Amino acid sequence: MIKYKLICKKCDLSFDSWFASSTEYEKLKDRNFLNCHKCGSKKVEKSLMAPQFINKYKKNETKKEEAKLSKINNKLLEYQKFIKNNFDYVGKNFAYEARSLHYHSKKKAKGIYGIASKDEINELKEEGINTETIPWLIDKNN
Repeated sequence: MIKYKLICKKCDLSFDSWFASSTEYEKLKDRNFLNCHKCGSKKVEKSLMAPQFINKYKKNETKKEEAKLSKINNKLLEYQKFIKNNFDYVGKNFAYEARSLHYHSKKKAKGIYGIASKDEINELKEEGINTETIPWLIDKNN
């Protein structure tokens, strides 16, 4: 099977059509069996087509991209492990706990981490409370 891009010379419609072979296309063309499905004209010609090649380099690029993503994910998981070991988890009370630490000068031995919405993070920043956001990945190994 071969696919050709055909163009109607009368209405400029461009469309694809499949043929058993290139000689089959030529036979149909010579017998005037090809026509435009929009205007019905028999003035249909093949247009230039670029062949599709399998690119072995593209496969290597994909592997390189996957390796980069894996490296980034591993680094994020390292950060998460560090945070879990060195900070207290406060869950959805993050904004409240951050304000308590900031305004009441509660000194904790450990910092905190938890869950906050974008709006809560923006409000904390407007109040001068420094926060950082990192993507939190689920460790599939644990």
